Amino acid sequence: MAESKTGAVFVWMKSAGGITVTLSILIAIIAGIDSGPYIIVNTIVTGGMLALVAMGLALIFGVMNIPMFAHGEFFMIGSLAAYYIFTPLTEYLNTSPNSLLAAIAPLIAILGAMIVGAVAGLLCELLIFSQLRKRSSENWVMNSFLLTVGLSVVLINAHQLLFGTEFKGIVRYWGGRPLEIMGVFVSRDRILAFVLAMIVVGVFWLFMKYTNTGRAIRAVSQDQSGALMVGININGILLLTMALGCGLSAIAGAGLLFLYPSYPTVGLEPLYLAWFVVILVGLGNTAFALVGGFIVALIKALTVEYIGAGWDFVIPSLLITIVLVFKPSGLFGSEVRGVLDL
Repeated sequence: MAESKTGAVFVWMKSAGGITVTLSILIAIIAGIDSGPYIIVNTIVTGGMLALVAMGLALIFGVMNIPMFAHGEFFMIGSLAAYYIFTPLTEYLNTSPNSLLAAIAPLIAILGAMIVGAVAGLLCELLIFSQLRKRSSENWVMNSFLLTVGLSVVLINAHQLLFGTEFKGIVRYWGGRPLEIMGVFVSRDRILAFVLAMIVVGVFWLFMKYTNTGRAIRAVSQDQSGALMVGININGILLLTMALGCGLSAIAGAGLLFLYPSYPTVGLEPLYLAWFVVILVGLGNTAFALVGGFIVALIKALTVEYIGAGWDFVIPSLLITIVLVFKPSGLFGSEVRGVLDL
């Protein structure tokens, strides 16, 4: 048994994904020695939340065959919801101090944002995608892509119309002095954002692997006909999938509110980066979205550090183009089938 596990690890290390992960770790260590460990710290913090957005995007594409180009707007919805939940709580605490409420207020805001994002995703499935699915499955990917682009425009303009264009952000969630990690002072918000992301990833993984509902979602993503034969409610799974995917993006928006204040187009950068991750690891591959999130975050950090902030999307885009040309299935590509196997 030990030999088989060792052999499996060796084979993986020789694969494109294994080589990429190994090189990324080595490059991160070298960059940390050359420019300072803050590069590693920033990569870890931003990579965790980026993985949440990418996991939601991969889940929706893997199960529903929807290239969700409105996914960034659910990041925006999460940040907006967290702002309007956390700000009144902060104002209340200013007049009526309460140590327990002050400690859990950020969690209340993030949890509330997740619920708002999940409900918004559920409504999108009910009002938009299910209606298209009832009428036609031809050219599904292209039609759903156009719908998500239109949905993105509608949500951005709705934000402008209802909430204005000004930035809505916070200074911090949690108070206290920054903590020193590897000689770098890191705010408590950044540390707790990473911890939160890892908790959510862990819960999501356990849900998908060990619950009947998670198994049902994976079954639908692999074979719709087989799922129907064993009595799985396809429509219910699709509703849940969209709610989960959008909820994950909303958590990221809420968790990073101190870095990304809410405004109409705040979701564009997370959307682009999440697509970089999804293409890098393989379309619909949620299992390696976490790894891809850290890799893309590292590439972005290194680009800003060594080339310049204006190139932070150019270099990742170039690398993703190379991946698409030479390995279209992604570095960790898997045979993912969606609910409409086209």
